Amino acid sequence: MSRLRIFVENAPDAPQQTTSDATEIAEELAAIGVGFEQWEASQPVQPGDAPEAIMAAYRDDIDRIVEANGFRSVDVVSIAPDIENPEAVRAKFLDEHFHNEDEVRFFVAGSGLFTLHVEDRVYEILCEAGDLISVPDRMTHWFDMGAEPNFVAIRFFTEADGWVGHFTGTGIATRFPRFDVGAARE
Repeated sequence: MSRLRIFVENAPDAPQQTTSDATEIAEELAAIGVGFEQWEASQPVQPGDAPEAIMAAYRDDIDRIVEANGFRSVDVVSIAPDIENPEAVRAKFLDEHFHNEDEVRFFVAGSGLFTLHVEDRVYEILCEAGDLISVPDRMTHWFDMGAEPNFVAIRFFTEADGWVGHFTGTGIATRFPRFDVGAARE
């Protein structure tokens, strides 16, 4: 189940607000310029399916997002627990950073934890299968795929070089909870 927790940046152990209601999540995130939607596949898909089959299952929503935002490329990424060097793959995204383009991800399967740092607030969004998140360019954030990463996501890009992170060096991400799949679902 998707979840949003909102913290004050200096109180990482005490969320001020928690909700698993998709409408509330979308409203809270829209207030800071972040998009959140839930999609349903037009046909059954599962991890291991060909990228073309996965994108075909979400074609109407993909086309709508591409048209509205001018994305030039869309791909499917599959990360499984048996990937080589999962610690290094996970670490690549764990520090606070921003991008010069929107970071838009749709979770086909599995889950991940996006954490956004906006002014003196931290918004932690547990994204699961069916969730789309759109983080605006230059918004500081980090992403945790967990110790045993397991997700399939559709990614949208404006620039040919795709994901380029600009790291802030603040260290704030180390003070907030890491993604533990079991604990996140409790």
